[in-house]
Amino acid sequence: MGKSLLKFLLVFLVLLMGDSLFSQEKKLQKAKSQYDNYQYVDAQETYLKVAEKGYKSAELFSNLGDSYYFNSQFEEALKWYEELINSYPDKIKPEYYFRYAQTLKTVNRFEDSDTYMRKFTELSKDDKRAQLFDSIPNYLERIEYQSGRYEIENASINTMFADFGVTFYENNIVFSSSRDTLIFNNNLHQWNNEAFLDLFITAYDSVTKSFAKTKKFDRKLNSRFHESTAVFSKDGNTMYFTRNNFEQGNFGKDQKGTNRLKVFRSNKNDQGSWDTPQSVPFNSDEYSVAHPALSTDGKTLYFSSDMPGGKGASDLYQVAIKGDGSFGIPLNLGDRINTEGKETFPFVSENNDLYFSSDGHIGLGGLDVFVTKLEPTNKEEELAINIGKPINGPKDDFAFIINDTSKRGYFSSNRDGGKGKDDIYSLVQLEDIKTFCEITITGVVKDNETEEIISGAKVTIFDEENNVIEVIEVGEDGVYETKNRIECSSRYFIRIEKLDYSTAEMFITTPDETQTVDLSNYRELKLVREVKMVTVGDDLGKALSLKPIYFDFDGYSIREDAKIELAKVIEVLNEHPNIKIEIRSHTDSRASAEYNKKLSSRRAAKTLNYIAVVGGIDRNRLSSKGMGEEELVNNCVYGVECTEEQHQLNRRSEFIIVK
Repeated sequence: MGKSLLKFLLVFLVLLMGDSLFSQEKKLQKAKSQYDNYQYVDAQETYLKVAEKGYKSAELFSNLGDSYYFNSQFEEALKWYEELINSYPDKIKPEYYFRYAQTLKTVNRFEDSDTYMRKFTELSKDDKRAQLFDSIPNYLERIEYQSGRYEIENASINTMFADFGVTFYENNIVFSSSRDTLIFNNNLHQWNNEAFLDLFITAYDSVTKSFAKTKKFDRKLNSRFHESTAVFSKDGNTMYFTRNNFEQGNFGKDQKGTNRLKVFRSNKNDQGSWDTPQSVPFNSDEYSVAHPALSTDGKTLYFSSDMPGGKGASDLYQVAIKGDGSFGIPLNLGDRINTEGKETFPFVSENNDLYFSSDGHIGLGGLDVFVTKLEPTNKEEELAINIGKPINGPKDDFAFIINDTSKRGYFSSNRDGGKGKDDIYSLVQLEDIKTFCEITITGVVKDNETEEIISGAKVTIFDEENNVIEVIEVGEDGVYETKNRIECSSRYFIRIEKLDYSTAEMFITTPDETQTVDLSNYRELKLVREVKMVTVGDDLGKALSLKPIYFDFDGYSIREDAKIELAKVIEVLNEHPNIKIEIRSHTDSRASAEYNKKLSSRRAAKTLNYIAVVGGIDRNRLSSKGMGEEELVNNCVYGVECTEEQHQLNRRSEFIIVK
């Protein structure tokens, strides 16, 4: 091959490669523009063409994953997030650990999901989603605890199109659907390339368990763009619903050219027809307001919005409806409910329970349905509780409504096995939300006499039926803390065991609200060294770690608390018939030494008599001696001012082994 031809080929290849690179760059720019304008389906197609040519970048994988994620195509998103995580570990933003963890749940990879949620938590400690995950390590157990309380069925009104967002209206239901809309309108929504939604109405016959013929709700209310998620006043004369920013023929856009969602209100006139819908005053071209819900008294409107000042992708808000129909100032429902994720589709039941969907609270993947009290009276009612399976699953579950009287309602889901992308499911509630009061039992294992921390002990928690709830091996710090579920207002048995120590045991009744119960200072749960061998001169009281046998001032009667400790002495003497003891009684320094000598002798004799009579111990094995004030345990000598508690320490008995 000649040098000239070789040079020509090299130049041609360089130009060809440059043209190819230029072409890929143009496609990437196009895909980025489509992505930024929420044209996710178009962006997917363009990004995929670039990816098929072998091009890789962190931005490509993240945006491609997002284009599926934001359309709830979680399994497809998972593939590209996995490419991002594996190929560019040094370029991962914390949010992508969260999204990757969410998509892993949708294919039941919960352990992997938890791994990446822990990474997200490490990098985002101030994020509410991270805090919730960190505070509920047993979230799957909690969800399972609430599961099984509903029967559900795919509603016969569903089509191959999107059907969702049911609301009650008189004896009917109104819902959103994209059925029939392409017959007269060829427009497609650029976000997901699907037909626009209209409002439809039908009635449900509880006897035949079937729906009446479905028809469009009202021509004045349905436009050629989206209408969805309506709610009606109790008298049926006012409705609120979601629509694209389209009013009086004007298609509104924000500064980036995006059409947002707005809430509209319409009233029935005297002829029973709906007035032309009016945009509520807190709508804006620059953000979305959607999915209205009404309080039980109709005086408060709830909605979802991404308006400035919110916490996450969308937050829940409330706004007062005044007597003249005007509105107050919208108020964010706060971080008891809102997270940095999506909170949306609110519904207020007759019992004043707020149901909503969220991907920020801990769930099973996608949007899950949660419930909380709007006006909580205790810590339990402040919680946003995942209502469990079968309502919630690995995909998006949302738009939950229920009649608290009939226990019947509806929710929507894009779960597998449906007729269309989103389907409506009817539900029957079999059981109310379960109280999830949870107790943590904690403590420190200590020596009963020295208060020394003891490591290596075994702590076993039993329920009232003697079933083992948890076994804990304590570490060097002697601390134990339950991880398994401990219920409120319940009885539990605690046992602590350690070699060379007697077993410590105790029954407890847990309180009626969530809290930590610290058992560190309960004497019954402090370990006592076993008496393996005693010799002449040992104090049997110390060997048994007895509480001191105290006497009242100037008295020698056996107190009730002393009887408990003397019972332990009697038990040892019965078990070891060869032991003989001398009972030594001491007094405090108040009164003369001669008087105290006599008083202590009477106390010792009284103690001996109690052991002999009550315990049935042979008197030949017992002797007594009054020590008076000869062996004080502190500096409370005669003339020194001491408290009553300090003097009482000296009024004691000892049980010295003499044989």
